[in-house]
Amino acid sequence: MNSPDGPADTRMMGIVHAALKRDLYRVREVMRATPPPRGRQRVALGQHVLWMLDVLHAHHTSEDEGLWPLVRRINPAATELLDSMEADHQRIAPAVEAAAAAARTYGGTTTDSARGALVNALDVLLDVLVPHLDREVAEAMPVVAASITNREWDLIEQAHNIKPKSSRELAMEGHWLIEGIDREGYEVVVHKVPPVLRFILVHGFGRTYRRQARVRWTPDTSAAEAVTS
Repeated sequence: MNSPDGPADTRMMGIVHAALKRDLYRVREVMRATPPPRGRQRVALGQHVLWMLDVLHAHHTSEDEGLWPLVRRINPAATELLDSMEADHQRIAPAVEAAAAAARTYGGTTTDSARGALVNALDVLLDVLVPHLDREVAEAMPVVAASITNREWDLIEQAHNIKPKSSRELAMEGHWLIEGIDREGYEVVVHKVPPVLRFILVHGFGRTYRRQARVRWTPDTSAAEAVTS
């Protein structure tokens, strides 16, 4: 276990970023497939994009309102770097809003133009988001680890990323984060919550998460048959 007074363990940042990139790219790939998603799958993909964009917004808010101000106070030398992180967030925000609007339209219609609009919106978003996510891990996290302690990091995590969320929200996000992850990453994620809650989240919601994942990643053959009949 990491010492509470030791350097902040920032591995969770990379885990969140990896999950966002994994599924945003996957959605884009599925939507470009032939035949394109239909029926339940189409609705589920639109909902998943909206959910991920909400996660991204909360993630950036926790940095802007919690993490960056603390690091600034403790390490004024990091100001220029943190200014650039916040500027990235401002540049990313319009692309997030555009992708969210496209996802809402896509999930509520059956037109191919809506699918094309969402694919294009995801392309724009990924172009500005991925370099930021990668730079944040490579450049900002070493500065964070050198500036604050594990205790300070965990207090921000609890205040911004755990306490405001219901058990169900934490479970769905947790299962999303650990999908396909290695053992080290799994341990980082599940130990963010106390043992009793951890057991409930891991074992009580896994079936629900897997069912939702199957719907969004598996073609709806009944819808395809209805279209061709």
